[in-house]
Amino acid sequence: MLKRKAYDKLLEWKNASSGATALLIEGARRVGKSTLVKEFGENEYESCLIIDFFQAPDEVRGYFSEYRADLDTLFLYLSTFYGVELHERNTLIVFDEVQMCPSARGLIKYLVADGRYDYIETGSLLSIKQNVSDIVIPSEEEAFELGPLDFEEFLWAMGERQLADLIKSQFNKLKPLPDVLHRKALGLLREYMLVGGMPKPVDVYAAQRSFVAVDKEKRRILSLYRNDVARFARGYEFKVVSILDGIPGQLSKREKKFTLSSISKSARMRSYEEAFFWLADARIANLCYASCDPSVGLSLSMDQTSLKCYMADTGLLVSLAFADDLGVKESVYRTVLRGEIGINEGMLTENIVAQMLVAGGHNLFFYSQSGKSEGEERMEIDFLIQKPYSNAAGKPRISPIEVKSPRQYGTTSLDRFKKRFDKKIGTQYVLHPKQMKVEQDRVYLPLYMGFCL
Repeated sequence: MLKRKAYDKLLEWKNASSGATALLIEGARRVGKSTLVKEFGENEYESCLIIDFFQAPDEVRGYFSEYRADLDTLFLYLSTFYGVELHERNTLIVFDEVQMCPSARGLIKYLVADGRYDYIETGSLLSIKQNVSDIVIPSEEEAFELGPLDFEEFLWAMGERQLADLIKSQFNKLKPLPDVLHRKALGLLREYMLVGGMPKPVDVYAAQRSFVAVDKEKRRILSLYRNDVARFARGYEFKVVSILDGIPGQLSKREKKFTLSSISKSARMRSYEEAFFWLADARIANLCYASCDPSVGLSLSMDQTSLKCYMADTGLLVSLAFADDLGVKESVYRTVLRGEIGINEGMLTENIVAQMLVAGGHNLFFYSQSGKSEGEERMEIDFLIQKPYSNAAGKPRISPIEVKSPRQYGTTSLDRFKKRFDKKIGTQYVLHPKQMKVEQDRVYLPLYMGFCL
């Protein structure tokens, strides 16, 4: 069983809530929500009743409408149908893929008020119109998002817990790893890029160390996502698929902003907004918006018409980029692992940093200036985050992040950005494949330390 940080969040909720709230876990399909909750329910409660609404018969779904005013009968029928004995204040009831039964989600308010059992809901596409129609979103829900395994969790899965702890420790001290461990960490990060953080591919890789076997699992997930698009993206399926298929090509460009003209010369953002939202709501993609005037409160200057679209899992991005080759060989993955041929290095590196930042709780923003106007300098800052700044008494400042995949590079954009927005800027970060070094308020981090930000 893969160790997930989210397990501790479930424990915190159970102990702090004591049944006063239900917990809603959002996340992409196949990200491990059901497995996590099942393990938690079996370990922490006397019994656990799991209702998978993707598979539940219509009769069971109907219970939540028919017996919403008769909870005794509702519990009796659910307990009997699933063969699980219910114990007051010691049973967890799980509504798995709750978006498939809005009436069950709408009943949470009354189930929590009843107080007999604890409730966890899991789901994706929870904001899509057809999944919230005719219900009031319960205020008794606490929510958090489960993403793919982050790099630290991947290291745990590879049996490298000590290395993970050392990376965090050295980051906090702003000290580099010894060279041999630095090279080892970089190698494991490249494995993480290719495998990704979806639990099943990670499990397969940990057991077999076979990229071909991993690729098969990732393609199954991508196929599932495509089926979901056909089923749930009603009326704009083509737009969603066009964006999804276009992500590798868009990220392979020097300027990685998503250009809709690559889909259609007549395409405009206003007609594609819902498709981008769908991919983000399904947790298939991470959207990164332009900030026009970087300052604390980045969303205040967000330009929703200018965005970059990353895959939420970099391993899936690799398989999507190899979409035309249904029989990717082990040797191909190995050459990519060694950095010799194949996938655009910048695409993978920037996507993995985006994935790390999202896993760390950051919303994604970038800054771009074309330099085409008179007196304007060209600037491209990959990411902007907000962090406390020691030289401002710990007050928050904007930290620009530049991502570099080659060993030789320049920092012209970062220099110009610092000069223009000087007093708004805190620590600057350059994530690169070399060792850590610190130059005043600019920190050069090895790429594998991205999860520490």
